[in-house]
Amino acid sequence: MFPAVSPRAQHLIDTLKKFVEEDCIPNEERYERELGEGKDRWKASKNKHKIQKQCCYNFDTRNTCISRFCNEPPVLEELKTKAKKLGLWNLFLPKEYKESPGLTNYEYAQMCEIMGRSQKIAPTATNCNAPDTGNMEVFAKYGNDAQKQKWLVPLMEGKIRSSFAMTEPAVPSSDATNISCNLSHTKGGYLINGKKWWISNAGHPNLKVFLVMVRSGKTNEELANSPGGIGLQDIHKQHSVVIVPADTPGVQVHRPLHVFGYDDAPHGHCEVTFDNAFIPHENMVLGEGRGFEIIQGRLGPGRLHHAMRAIGMAERAFDTMVDRAMGRIIQGQPLVEKGVIMDWIAKSRIQIDSARLLVLNASHAVDVKGARRSKKEIALAKIYVPNIALAVVDRAIQVHGAMGVCQDTPLAYLHARLRTLRLADGPDEVHAYQIARNEIKIAKTRLESKL
Repeated sequence: MFPAVSPRAQHLIDTLKKFVEEDCIPNEERYERELGEGKDRWKASKNKHKIQKQCCYNFDTRNTCISRFCNEPPVLEELKTKAKKLGLWNLFLPKEYKESPGLTNYEYAQMCEIMGRSQKIAPTATNCNAPDTGNMEVFAKYGNDAQKQKWLVPLMEGKIRSSFAMTEPAVPSSDATNISCNLSHTKGGYLINGKKWWISNAGHPNLKVFLVMVRSGKTNEELANSPGGIGLQDIHKQHSVVIVPADTPGVQVHRPLHVFGYDDAPHGHCEVTFDNAFIPHENMVLGEGRGFEIIQGRLGPGRLHHAMRAIGMAERAFDTMVDRAMGRIIQGQPLVEKGVIMDWIAKSRIQIDSARLLVLNASHAVDVKGARRSKKEIALAKIYVPNIALAVVDRAIQVHGAMGVCQDTPLAYLHARLRTLRLADGPDEVHAYQIARNEIKIAKTRLESKL
C-alpha cells in the first residue's frame, strides 16, 4: 500500500499540472524558435528581456537583463520566474537535506512524471533538470561548507549550470572501474588528464563547473598483477570525484554529440578533454578513493528520476496517439474504431500504468530503505519504463504515419530521448544481470535452508 501524499504535496502536484499544460507545452514551439539555428543554438541569448533579478546577474537601469549569463531562450526565463512564484522550484531534493523543499521521493515521483510531459521545458523551468539535479545532490550530500557555498547555492538559485563527467570513449564505461581519466599529485593540488564524452550540459554557455570522476589510484592491471591478485579487493577504491571549474586552463569542450540527429542545444552531450588541468586540494569531494561511494549515491536517484520523466513522456505520446486516431478518418471510419488501434490503446494503457506502479514502488522504497538498499526496485524501473515508453511512442508514430517521424509532433524527439535511456546510467543488460544474480542468490539460500 502506497502512502498518501501530504496536502502541501498535493497542492504542488495540482499547481504543476496546470503550469505544464497551460504554460510549458503551449510554449514549446516558441522555445524552439527563440533557440535559433546552427551555431546560434550554442550562444548566449542576445534577446534583452524583462526578468526578475534572481534569475540573472547584470541589469541596466530599466531592470532589463543585459547579462551574458542569460543563455536560455527568453520564454524559458519567463517560465522560470513564474515557477519560482508558484513554489515549483528545486522540488527534487529529498527531505533529509536541509536545503530540501521537504518532499519525499514518492511525492516527487508524481511531480517528475508531470514534468516529463514537456521534457524540453518543464524540468529546466523548475530547476529540476539533469544533470544539475544529481550534481546538486552530490554537493548537498558530500560537499563541505565551502563547496556548498561556492557551487550548491548558485545551482539551486538557477544562476549557473553544471556537468558530471564520467563516461569515456576509450574504455567500456558501463563498468565504472574502467574509468581511466588520470588524477596525479602536484604541488598545491592535482593535475587531471584524459578524455570524456557524452557529458551533458557541457555545451551550455552558462556552464560553470564539472564534477569529474577520475582514477586516483592503481590501474586494474596493477591490481590484477598484485600478489595473488588480492589488490582486486580494492578495485572500488581507486577513483575519486573532483570539482573542476569550467574555465580551468586545460579544459576544452570539443563538440556536441548528436542523439539520432538531435543536438540537444543549448545543453548538449559533449566531448571534453582535460590536459594537465590543475585543481587545488580543496576541490576533492569527500576524499581520495571515495568516487564509487559518491557515484552510487548520485546515480541511484538519477536513474529513478529518468524513469519518472519517462512515464510523463509515455503519457504525452499516448494522448497524441489517441487524439490522432479519433480525428483521422480511414475508409469512412474513424481510425480509433479499428480493432488494431483499440488493441494498441489498451496495451499502452496497461503498460504505462504498470510502469508507474514500478516507479512509485521504487520511490517509496528509497524513502523507507534508502537508495543503497533499493537497488532492485530502482533497476526494475530503470529497465522496464524506457522500454514500454518506447513501445507506446512507436505505436503513436505508426498511427500518425509519415507525420510521426517529422518535427510536427513531439514523437520523434521522445523516441530519441527514450531510446537513449536504455543506455544512460548503465545499459539494460547490466541492470538485468544484477537483478538475475540477486534472484539466483536468494534461490540458493532458499534451497540450502532445506538441506
